[in-house]
Amino acid sequence: MMKRYTIYALVLLLSLQVGMAQVKDAVSKQALKVLAIGNSFSEDALENYLHELAATADREIIIGNLYIGGAPLDLHVRNAQEDKAAYSYRKVHLDGSKTTQENTSISTALADEDWDYVSLQQASPLSGQYNVIMESLPSLMDYVKGKVSPHTQLVYHQTWAYQADSEHEGFVNYQKSQQHMYEAIASATKKISKQKGFAFVVPCGTAIQNARSSSIGDHYTRDGYHLDLNYGRFTAACTWYEKLFKLDSRKNTYKPAGITASQADIAKAAAHAAVKNPFKITLTKK
Repeated sequence: MMKRYTIYALVLLLSLQVGMAQVKDAVSKQALKVLAIGNSFSEDALENYLHELAATADREIIIGNLYIGGAPLDLHVRNAQEDKAAYSYRKVHLDGSKTTQENTSISTALADEDWDYVSLQQASPLSGQYNVIMESLPSLMDYVKGKVSPHTQLVYHQTWAYQADSEHEGFVNYQKSQQHMYEAIASATKKISKQKGFAFVVPCGTAIQNARSSSIGDHYTRDGYHLDLNYGRFTAACTWYEKLFKLDSRKNTYKPAGITASQADIAKAAAHAAVKNPFKITLTKK
């Protein structure tokens, strides 16, 4: 009799384990999954605060970022064609934990999850040069489409103009003018948005430009081009949150510990206005 009860107990335990695994798998499948093929600008926009915004809204998300500092589109194309394991693959998991896998190829990351969205972007010095972008973008789009599920959609990450006093060598491409750089980025991404192949553009560049019109002013970068670690990155995260989930970030109660309530309000307002008008500056009142 004891032996029979032991068998029953083992069967029950096994059933519970299988059930829990199935529930976990079902939850994972419900999560929105986004992968960026990018550089430090995708690190700024996606790796921080986006998961927290989603969790506060009771939304689940898995975030991947294929990182090479300063990587332009033509480098991504070469790496794809050669299947080169050249990336630092950063991942924010369902529970918010983070991992990094070095020496990873684009193909490996694309196969790692059944991605809902894959984001592409140009390196910042070339981000407003439409003709240069289009020399490589179609090839990368075709490569990604050939590696992912039919339901996976491509999105384009609109990056931001440099701070007015930036010493980045690429600033000369825009006569060292923030306004000129922003207008070039907005023009290029507007053209991209009208082409087939992209579900949408994530207007982080416009969100940052909107926020610069606030009381914070032109202090949204930490070095003239990478975003401020707190309210700068939060502004970009709010923009991604609104585009991915179609939710108003102003109604999300999450605020990073490192920023004030006013800074959070400015970030959310700037992001919301950018989603409504992605290629035009909207003044931020605060």
